[in-house]
Amino acid sequence: MALRNAVMAALLEGEASGYDLAKGFEASVANFWMATPQQIYRELERMESEGLVSARVVQQERRPNKRLFSLTDAGLDAMRAYTAEVPSRPTAIRDELMVKVQCVDIGDVEAVRAGVAERVERSTAKLARYRRAQERMLAGRTEEEYLSTAERIGPYLTLLGGMALEQANIKWGETALKRLAQRAETLGASARG
Repeated sequence: MALRNAVMAALLEGEASGYDLAKGFEASVANFWMATPQQIYRELERMESEGLVSARVVQQERRPNKRLFSLTDAGLDAMRAYTAEVPSRPTAIRDELMVKVQCVDIGDVEAVRAGVAERVERSTAKLARYRRAQERMLAGRTEEEYLSTAERIGPYLTLLGGMALEQANIKWGETALKRLAQRAETLGASARG
């Protein structure tokens, strides 16, 4: 998937500046796509030159003018074509922590445990943010009510995917920490015995 698809997906929410998109990425699409503000700005420029987005300048006092981007008809057509592409490529996973866990038996067990604990902590914090976003989206409605009445359900479904990923990270991390502690205890008992 190209960054442009994630940017256009974010613009489905409505007109936004590059700054708003970069900030909003953390709140909306960060559970499935990461990008730096510089990458987003460069991509917006390319997309504008290709006619996928248009920009309008908003005059501001005491601040530089800002450009608000929105999808053009060509951008909407590109999103429709993108969603029709089959099959979607599988996700390529490159997880440095998993490589360290794979090597834990010959490595620094405490450093690996600290890495796993940090992953659990980050995932717990992300899950809390995602749950707050879920509460805002539902706005007192049940999930069923929301899904049957919302104009767009895609953002909610991707949010559920992000929540499931973080829940899996937490569950795996807690299990790994428990097993690493048991292993250290067993090895410690063997060394003392």
